[in-house]
Amino acid sequence: MVFLYDAFNWLNNFIWSYILIILLVGLGVYFSFKTGFVQFRMLGEMFRLLGEGAMKNESSNEKHGSSGISSFQAFCISTASRVGTGNMAGVAIAIVIGGPGAVFWMWVMALIGSSSSFVESTLAQIYKVKEGDHFRGGPAYYMEKALGKRWMGVVFSILISITFGLIFNSVQANTVSFAFEKAFNINRMYLGIAISIATAIIIFGGVKRIARAVEYIVPVMAVAYVAVALFVLIKNFTMIPSVIESIVSNALGFKQAVGGGLGVVIMQGVKRGLFSNEAGMGSAPNAAATANVTHPVKQGLIQTLGVFTDTILICSATAFIILMSGVDLQGESNGIQLTQEALVSQVGPWGSIFIAICIFLFAFSSIIGNYYYGETNIEFLNGNKIWLNIYRCFVVFMVMYGCLAKVQIVWDMADLFMGFMAIMNLVVIAILYKVAIAALRDYITQKKKGLNPQFKTSAVPGLKNAECWDE
Repeated sequence: MVFLYDAFNWLNNFIWSYILIILLVGLGVYFSFKTGFVQFRMLGEMFRLLGEGAMKNESSNEKHGSSGISSFQAFCISTASRVGTGNMAGVAIAIVIGGPGAVFWMWVMALIGSSSSFVESTLAQIYKVKEGDHFRGGPAYYMEKALGKRWMGVVFSILISITFGLIFNSVQANTVSFAFEKAFNINRMYLGIAISIATAIIIFGGVKRIARAVEYIVPVMAVAYVAVALFVLIKNFTMIPSVIESIVSNALGFKQAVGGGLGVVIMQGVKRGLFSNEAGMGSAPNAAATANVTHPVKQGLIQTLGVFTDTILICSATAFIILMSGVDLQGESNGIQLTQEALVSQVGPWGSIFIAICIFLFAFSSIIGNYYYGETNIEFLNGNKIWLNIYRCFVVFMVMYGCLAKVQIVWDMADLFMGFMAIMNLVVIAILYKVAIAALRDYITQKKKGLNPQFKTSAVPGLKNAECWDE
């Protein structure tokens, strides 16, 4: 058993220390140049589209009639999955292991990786399929339709269904159970039963019920958490320069490089950054494909904004709360309990309760969003509803298991499976990115003419199997 555990850790570290860092950074930089740094120059357009999507209902789209869900709901599904325990517990773990510099590398990964998010989400929209009154798609679908490699889509579907629906949901439930145990002294088993029942009620209702749930949960939880973080920033206004200096110097410092710790700092930042914002991993495209829009680039831009929301806004809020609190980073507390202690030191005893409530909303919405990623890939594997219902039962079981499991085992499994997923998806979008670039050029051309962009397959020479966009 010891040998197997050591081999598991070696494989995990090898994937994250070499393969994924090279792919994530390399492709992120490459896509940034190829898209003309779309993540920066079209930031205003992203906010405009998100606001437009929030104001419209799902039946207002002329391209596909009343099919699908709104672009805002699709954004909320992906944000629900992104904004979870990684934003609180994950950031705390990264700081404990890698120091304040890990936060810097989380920022870098968000700024660079957001271009990868644009490419994968745009591809998901182009190659989505229609089933009943809604759309579905994602990496498995563009692997099959664009590359003609169904076997590759099958492998990816299995990985993401296990990673998100089962392992990641165990991580979310695990963190909630510890937070509530500390704040309210609630037995973790009882909490597990309650979360499992609530999860079952939502996921057995299908994508429309999931979309409606996260549409209400996500905005409320994000605004409340950022508001408290802003209070902490204002309260400790004079500390802001020193905290930023600590983050940057620890990330790039000579001391860390000589001591051999720079690699740990970078790896923790990259790992937790990807775990949190999921850029390039191939998860968010599953949500992006559900949106009912007139042009694939619209949802590609909206999903890109989700990366900034997750890392630059939510993760940074957690990092500043912890670094301004003066809590012992080498103490016994880790993960969510460290974040609770940090906020308590700033706002008083109610801080622990507030974090527990926030992490419940963050984690529960993530469980719902993660489940949907599994659902759409189970449907790719086999459209039989019996298999989907069996999968739903396993999801509920893993939520219960997560409330009782040892946290480190769950996190390590999540890291490994996420690594395999990301490698597959990054290789594929490196092959297909020109399709997304051509769609972006078409979108910009139509915008310059003062039009509301409408996508046609002729805009991408040689485009095939884009069945939802047939002219």
